Amino acid sequence: MGIVDRVMGALARRFAAESVERARSDARWSPALKVGLRHLWLYYADRASRGAAIGDASAAGFRIFSQFEEDGITLALLASLGDGPRLFVDIGAGDGVFASNCANLAINLGFHGLFIDGNAALVERGRAVYADHPDTSLYPPVFVNAKVTPATVNDVIASAGFTGEIDFLSIDIDGNDYWVWEALTVIEPRLVLIETHPELGYRSRVAPYAEDPARVDGMPAHFLGASPSAMTAMAARRGYRLVAANRFGFNLFYVREDLATPMMPGIPPDDLFRHPRAKARVLPDSALANLPFIEP
Repeated sequence: MGIVDRVMGALARRFAAESVERARSDARWSPALKVGLRHLWLYYADRASRGAAIGDASAAGFRIFSQFEEDGITLALLASLGDGPRLFVDIGAGDGVFASNCANLAINLGFHGLFIDGNAALVERGRAVYADHPDTSLYPPVFVNAKVTPATVNDVIASAGFTGEIDFLSIDIDGNDYWVWEALTVIEPRLVLIETHPELGYRSRVAPYAEDPARVDGMPAHFLGASPSAMTAMAARRGYRLVAANRFGFNLFYVREDLATPMMPGIPPDDLFRHPRAKARVLPDSALANLPFIEP
């Protein structure tokens, strides 16, 4: 094969790959998808207005932008909670598109919100996407480049113009999620989605706050984050009820108690270990017993 043939072949493959990616991206915000999502929203809202139980909210999951099935669970729960301010805050947002827990709200369901991430390049990429997207260009979501800590989280969010009640809070910062939510007071989310670490087992365990939780001197890689039981206990103290999770049991959904009617029954943290993957990843007590976890 000559050099011209090789070049033309490479260009053809690249064009085909880009065409597939464009089609995939367009499908995530097509008119047909928007119509379907709005019908689904109205379905859950109507059931809630008649006092019908939502059932197993975890089973309502599907993925459009989210990494797993968080998009579907979020829609089912928010629609069931009734009218809110249509606002979200996403801490640890990346570019706000790839594996995003809030992109579906912003692009397909008309929510406004705040994306926060410590990676400046990802923040700039997200700003560009939303400023150019026809669904958000008129009033794009706010992006902030910041590494959020318990000491700074309230100032970062308030400085961006978000206070009081919001619909949805997502926290995914790979280790200090527990401590950031515990410190957060400037907003009052109706629904919270937060990452936990089922590999820490059934007991209540939290790794202490660390500037770089993935690299704590002398500690193994699994000395990180909070177990589901620990997160659920803290959430209860804050007035939130565990109502759903992704199928692997590490991304947990909490509804504010004043909104969680009997149609949204709480689930015990032990239920999060039903999936074989969750069970298989639980570390033995011998790997956890002598580590300096906090047991709130």
